[in-house]
Amino acid sequence: MTTTTSITVRVPAKVNVQLAVGAARPDGFHDLANVFLAVGLYDEVTATPADTLRITAEGHDVDRIPLDRTNLAARAAELLAARHGIEPNVHLHIRKDIPVAGGMAGGSADAAGALLACDTLWSTGASRSELLDICAELGSDVPFSLVGGAALGRGRGELLTPLPVGGTFHWVFAVADGGLSTPAVYGEFDRLTAGTDVPEPEAAPALLAALESGDATALAAALANDLQPAALSLRPSLSATLEAGTAAGALAALVSGSGPTTAFLAKDAEAAGQVARELLASGTCRQVRVAGSPAAGATVL
Repeated sequence: MTTTTSITVRVPAKVNVQLAVGAARPDGFHDLANVFLAVGLYDEVTATPADTLRITAEGHDVDRIPLDRTNLAARAAELLAARHGIEPNVHLHIRKDIPVAGGMAGGSADAAGALLACDTLWSTGASRSELLDICAELGSDVPFSLVGGAALGRGRGELLTPLPVGGTFHWVFAVADGGLSTPAVYGEFDRLTAGTDVPEPEAAPALLAALESGDATALAAALANDLQPAALSLRPSLSATLEAGTAAGALAALVSGSGPTTAFLAKDAEAAGQVARELLASGTCRQVRVAGSPAAGATVL
């Protein structure tokens, strides 16, 4: 095993360009057709040999993430170590740049980053399929954080099929004050859809075609998030942010995942800059971030 070096892994945020949600399953999860797109906002996870498992962090809103073994990054190290009969003695340092609790899979990204960093540091020789199995055990979004690019997630999101992307898409993300609990948003989805016939989730052919062709206008017309009504019900102020971004010239606007970050698709980099400036000036969000997609998955630097 490697014992004398540090390994740093960069891992991207994601946006759900389609999130189709089925009815609640007996296990409490929901079947999904979740079209993931990795975007160029990154966390970095550095793994260094240590006498025990330790987590530290720096960057945006790190006071809002746990620095104990409840952190998904710590759990990733523990699961990998257990499979290979070693102690998870590692210092994991997380440099945060993905919004915390923002519907952009920041915690999942850290888990995938820690898993790849520890695998490399410890020279476990884990196969890609083993790493993906561990990712799925950690959470529904973690496998995509490892893979990146674009993919359709089935099941609860962990069963991935890579998707072709024919160009670069330009995004603006508006970061709201505070977070939204993913379980709370799904619970509100269940409340809002109670007594209705929730259809089986399916990826929209027009959206998949827009991704493959790289056509931003066509993608804008197909963006969809079944959790958006629930997120807006719990956080009505997000409606003003969506309206401000659209008024600023975005091709389309939607809540990112379970929110509260909102995502705006722009026609090009110049338009994205204009949308970002006007969104920030609108006073409807705490900060804005501009990023392109697709982005590579977890990568050793």
